[in-house]
Amino acid sequence: MQRTPSLNLARWLHLALLIAGLCYAAFAHSAVQLSQLRLVDGEQSTRAELKLDGAPGDYRLFSLANPDRLVLDLPNAQTADTFHAPGPNGRVIGVRTGQPEPGKLRVVFDLAGAVKPRTRIEGEGRESRLVVELFRADANEADVALASSGTASSAAQASTLPAVTQPTSGSRELIIAIDAGHGGRDPGAIGGGGTYEKTVTMKVARKLAEEINRHPGMRAVLIRDGDVFIPLADRYRKAREAQADLFISVHADAAENRRASGASVFVLSTRGASSEAARFLASRENNSDLVGGVTLDDKDRNLAAVLLDLSQSATLRVSDEAANPVLDELRSVGKTHKPQVERANFWVLRSPDVPSMLVETGFITNAEDERKLNDPNFRRRVAEVVARGVGDYFSSQPPPGTWFAANQSSLRTDRQHVVARGETLGLIAARHGISLNQLRRANDKRSDVVRVGERLRIPAAPQ
Repeated sequence: MQRTPSLNLARWLHLALLIAGLCYAAFAHSAVQLSQLRLVDGEQSTRAELKLDGAPGDYRLFSLANPDRLVLDLPNAQTADTFHAPGPNGRVIGVRTGQPEPGKLRVVFDLAGAVKPRTRIEGEGRESRLVVELFRADANEADVALASSGTASSAAQASTLPAVTQPTSGSRELIIAIDAGHGGRDPGAIGGGGTYEKTVTMKVARKLAEEINRHPGMRAVLIRDGDVFIPLADRYRKAREAQADLFISVHADAAENRRASGASVFVLSTRGASSEAARFLASRENNSDLVGGVTLDDKDRNLAAVLLDLSQSATLRVSDEAANPVLDELRSVGKTHKPQVERANFWVLRSPDVPSMLVETGFITNAEDERKLNDPNFRRRVAEVVARGVGDYFSSQPPPGTWFAANQSSLRTDRQHVVARGETLGLIAARHGISLNQLRRANDKRSDVVRVGERLRIPAAPQ
């Protein structure tokens, strides 16, 4: 008996529905379950505790304004059948959950006002807890760091902190945008041991954000906080939208020569700046193209070119001055690939009004560098010294109206410089904004001869 086409279609539909049901059941079985969400209001913060039956993976946390909300995206997750959203408590006036796309759980915290969020993971396996601390937007960074690390209170630890002025309404935080290179469908370079550059850069970027957030007066913003693909031009645009004072792109280098090793720091080349200037002047079609807070849309072409050139020149200068102490600090971790900050036409460094640098943490194609990049202690050390280099720069060149400017007198301390190949005493003095005589006196030098690897004391630049 011959089957009719309609009968065959019905069988295929039944089979498709059966397969879809099996796929959903497999996902539901493998997905991380959110079984409970508690809100605990404390003196310094409101704490959200999410109880999960597995590791939360590469979660993403971001803020929205008008009205104020905090959004948490959990990959490969769903709410358990027994889950109930908690009622309002502290700074949280409501909690909502949903699935913006298959396999992703979104938790939205409706807020009474803007907050500074900090996250940590406690426990593992079926005892995992994702803790989100919600501090007031004007909370002191030192108190936030202490509370986030689980210490008793800022008062109990006051003796361990430097004597600095508390931030006031007139001393804003510096925003440091941290960009983990590659991500999503773009794995970046792949090491001989199978290490993906996108994985290493995400781990270093998160650690660097932690170190930046520990420093009073600075706050980190992650350009990506998960394994997602972000176009290159969108990365520096996100930094501009966050009104970042500095943009740091984290990468791991690659070369055909497997012996190439060591960290590097890059800033934008003048050719790259010229290319970006041409693009800006050719496409002044919306208000996102702001330079130093001035729109170019309503200016004639010649005036716009002058304004853009002034902004870019200042940005390149700051980029170079900020990159040098970072490279100096990286020498304390190990070998650097080149003795000086390098210049290249990297697209992510092209922001005309956000000083930017690209840090190559090592060569993933070098077996020893790949081993180091897979070592959590090495990544932590890299993050620590990069953050210290950033802090050193802003301590010596504090932008007006910031915490660094308010504490300028207490922060002007001596630093060290490790001499690299090709450097001279005069070049080092100029790089750090001091005179040659000052550098000689600080190091009791009778001549201008320096040795590669020699540590020089850099006195604080005159006010």
